[in-house]
Amino acid sequence: MTEVRVLSASGQIGSGFLESSLERGISLKPHVIACDGGSTDAGPAHLGSGKPHFSHEGTKRDLRLMLRGRAKLDVPVIVGSCGFGGGDAGVAWMRDIALEIAKEDGLKFKMALVRSEQDKDYLKRRYREGRITPLNPAPPISEEIIDKSAHIVGMMGHEPIAAAIENGAQVVLAGRASDTALFSTVPLMMGAGPGPAWHAAKILECGTACVVQRKRPDSIMAWIRDDHFDVEPMDMDVHCSAQSVASHTLYENADPFLITEPDGTLDSHGSRYEALNDRAVRVYGSQFRKAERTTIKLEGAEMAGYQAIIIGGVREPFIIRQLDSWLDAMRDKFAARVQEMFAGRIGPNDYDIHVRVYGRNGVMGKLEPHADQLGHEVALLFTITTAEEAATDAIAKTFAHFALHYPIPEWRGLISGIAFPMAPAHVNRGPVYRFNLNHIVTPEDPLEMFRTEFVEV
Repeated sequence: MTEVRVLSASGQIGSGFLESSLERGISLKPHVIACDGGSTDAGPAHLGSGKPHFSHEGTKRDLRLMLRGRAKLDVPVIVGSCGFGGGDAGVAWMRDIALEIAKEDGLKFKMALVRSEQDKDYLKRRYREGRITPLNPAPPISEEIIDKSAHIVGMMGHEPIAAAIENGAQVVLAGRASDTALFSTVPLMMGAGPGPAWHAAKILECGTACVVQRKRPDSIMAWIRDDHFDVEPMDMDVHCSAQSVASHTLYENADPFLITEPDGTLDSHGSRYEALNDRAVRVYGSQFRKAERTTIKLEGAEMAGYQAIIIGGVREPFIIRQLDSWLDAMRDKFAARVQEMFAGRIGPNDYDIHVRVYGRNGVMGKLEPHADQLGHEVALLFTITTAEEAATDAIAKTFAHFALHYPIPEWRGLISGIAFPMAPAHVNRGPVYRFNLNHIVTPEDPLEMFRTEFVEV
């Protein structure tokens, strides 16, 4: 019976893991060491700006230990969605870290850089051919939207990673990739059952998120065979249960039993979860249904403008009991001040002032079931966004003072209604981004949207 051992270093490279856990995993002789590097969870900023989410220091520590483990075993290391957004800048950032480590530690390996950032002319051609279709939900798409995107990535499946390894890559640094593809690639290449391979990959991609009473991000291992897989955390102080593994199968899925990948769908309707011992779980019955055609998910981000934030607190009961009307009137009256400042060049449609009320509905927004309940104080988070950095700064500075002293009907004199915890009251965030694509492309070949470069280190 085929057995492929897959070691997941952690749920996200840069978030850390116990060195002792990784060492135990390496002692069990995995056939591959892999770690996810990103997602859309943190919003569009990392894709739009190309800036990584985790620190250089934390990422370098994690990758160094993975590369040292690789050197002991002579097995592939795979990191996907580099830099979090998975654009070309993220792959370059991870490449440079790997080169630093190799130089410092005297490591030698063949490295593949698998880039997933998309050529806009290619996408516009596929759009005209009707080969780009929306997911649900998806914003409108057009050639103009493609053109104004800061960056667009395609989410690769296992095929580009497998091709890199087949061509001798010992370290694969991939752009945006399906989280599960990072962990299913080597098992599929070695002949493990596709159902167990994809299902085990779903459990492994978040590290120890599938354990009972998770302590921290950490390493976990799977033994993948023809018709089942076993999974066990590498920290001896934590354990998996049948329920915890089954629960993680449902995590982040539109359907609790069907998980769509670029070349098919994992179907866990018939999966059975059994405790193998007091720490490990065995899973039977998972099926992978191959699709007729490969589809590649597109993620795009465009610049939404320049933004500043203002944080303040309100404790005055007269203001709190009329908070909504006070905030609405404040923003309406401020429009006249903007007209004065910019001599009509910037109007109400050229800037946005949005407020979140923490202590009432700041987290859930319109979905908050207790929006009518207010405590003795609230926190206000104002965001000011325009298309011009200088205009954002000017409006934010002026609005902070305007809001501080905005009156209420009960008081005729000057009031100070907001307590600012910082000075100056506003903080410029710089450029901000929004997602503008959530679509799929149907390519002719699963490799055609991805570019691979090999580097001898």
